[in-house]
Amino acid sequence: MSSDIRVFEVPEVLSGMRLDRALAELMSDVSRSRIQRWIGDGRVRLEGEVSTNQRAPVTGGQRIEVDPVFEAVVEPAPEAIALDIVYQDEDCLVINKPAGLVVHPGAGQPRGTLQNALLHLDPALDRLPRAGLIHRLDKLTSGLLVVARNPASYHALSSAMQARAIRREYQALVWGRVIAGGTVDAPLGRHPTDRTRFAVRPDGRHAVTHYRVNLRWEHHSLLDVTLETGRTHQIRVHLQAEGFPLVGDPQYGRRGSSVAGASPELLAALAGFRRQALHARRLGFAQPSTGAPVELEAPPPSDFQSLIAALGAPE
Repeated sequence: MSSDIRVFEVPEVLSGMRLDRALAELMSDVSRSRIQRWIGDGRVRLEGEVSTNQRAPVTGGQRIEVDPVFEAVVEPAPEAIALDIVYQDEDCLVINKPAGLVVHPGAGQPRGTLQNALLHLDPALDRLPRAGLIHRLDKLTSGLLVVARNPASYHALSSAMQARAIRREYQALVWGRVIAGGTVDAPLGRHPTDRTRFAVRPDGRHAVTHYRVNLRWEHHSLLDVTLETGRTHQIRVHLQAEGFPLVGDPQYGRRGSSVAGASPELLAALAGFRRQALHARRLGFAQPSTGAPVELEAPPPSDFQSLIAALGAPE
């Protein structure tokens, strides 16, 4: 269990929104149900006064203080799991997560996760929420993740994430010949019938994704994608909504892998790639103690690179 008071000023864009929904926007790393519990427990102050009414409207410029309590659904245990550490100092770590590694323990996976590995690497991380993880990646997505190593850096990096001051750039291989880049500004929420999926829906949480073309083939495109918000499955759902589902995506991808005129080698590569072709390639943030810029890059893993090679020469 860990507690660390977080302070927010309500932006004008959230003025008039009920308290729990506004906090869900400001604390994108926390579920709305958990926020509602904090409000009910008197752990939220609005303009210095405890507010236990989750429906209370907020106005732009108001100060909200949250005294969060994080309790693990599954008590994580340290495990000796090899990690690819691309940066570390006394305040933070950056991990290049392989595809297939789950980030947090849960009811279906209590062990063998990145959080278990982090607790073995640095036992002091047990005093931080989620062992210091500031954000997460889906199990089948590879790439860079930043981890705080002490309460001060956790607060600084969490605040930077909420302020959209941590820069994250992904590479995504998608079906479709994308002509030009664009922006998807579409709210996301749970799928109405399949609770394991997300969908664009008008009552969802604000979500913005930017993309541009890196390479292009007749039936595929390699996109550079940046996030303004960090919703679950955001890139996967937004690109599917644009008509460009990720290659290999088991939940939001295209059915089948046939391509007219494709070589047997390409067809085999597409059929054999059984995860979403998504990699968190670049990460940029301010070092929590000094403010010095930290800019990191990790190339896509070998399976991703082999798939790109199988597509042949781009246009």
